[in-house]
Amino acid sequence: MERTVVDGPMPQAVADSGGEADGFDAFVSARGDALWRSAWLLTGDHQLAEDLVQTALAKSWRAFGRVGIDGFEPYVRRVMFTTYISWWRRKWRGERPTGELPELAGRDVGADSDGRNDLLAALEGLPRGQRAVVVLRYFEDLSEAQAAGVLGISVGTVKSQCSRALTALRTSPRLQREDS
Repeated sequence: MERTVVDGPMPQAVADSGGEADGFDAFVSARGDALWRSAWLLTGDHQLAEDLVQTALAKSWRAFGRVGIDGFEPYVRRVMFTTYISWWRRKWRGERPTGELPELAGRDVGADSDGRNDLLAALEGLPRGQRAVVVLRYFEDLSEAQAAGVLGISVGTVKSQCSRALTALRTSPRLQREDS
């Protein structure tokens, strides 16, 4: 799609248009390409630029009558730039089409569930006090003092139970790596 760029002052047809809807349509026809060019310079992508211009125009069309024809282009440009910044701040940048799909190794769901089952079995092998301390400290992410408060025991008991439990888990045959 070839674009013709209209630079310079607002064409007289836009300034003279009678109705609000007609004036907005005339504005988009006259200044749409210049807005798209600015959006393309921001995004570096043809489709994202079109999306950005469309979003900015959709956000600002209600203000057309209030802002007036002379101040409308700066208004739309400001909306466009703030919209772009809000898109840029998002972590997800959107899909990027490529010619070839990358070869990614799939996750072995079975291995994850086997490891999870081995961990649960190793935890079940611990005495109840040690299991409670490990769960509170490492799965619930509580401090030693918080775990002691929950269990109604001293902080020293939490430390000793946790140390014994971790030693037992490190030596558990279920959690031994086969590659070591």
